Amino acid sequence: MAFVITSPCHNEQAAECVEVCPVDAIHEGDDMYFIDPDVCIDCAACETACPVMAIFSEEEVPEEEQKYIQLNEEMAKSFT
Repeated sequence: MAFVITSPCHNEQAAECVEVCPVDAIHEGDDMYFIDPDVCIDCAACETACPVMAIFSEEEVPEEEQKYIQLNEEMAKSFT
């Protein structure tokens, strides 16, 4: 399962997650970052680097943040 970036990332500019991702799975969108689930290798480096605690493994995404699973998948298509 891939990692997912959720709502606390909105308008976040820190980008520590991008810097630590060993496979370049994280991309900047208009107002937040997104993880490409097809590229993500589940290393968790981004999760621990996130200053706003917006990143979860897919199976641990809070109920109220579930829509971000699909949003990350959809946005990843625009980065390829």
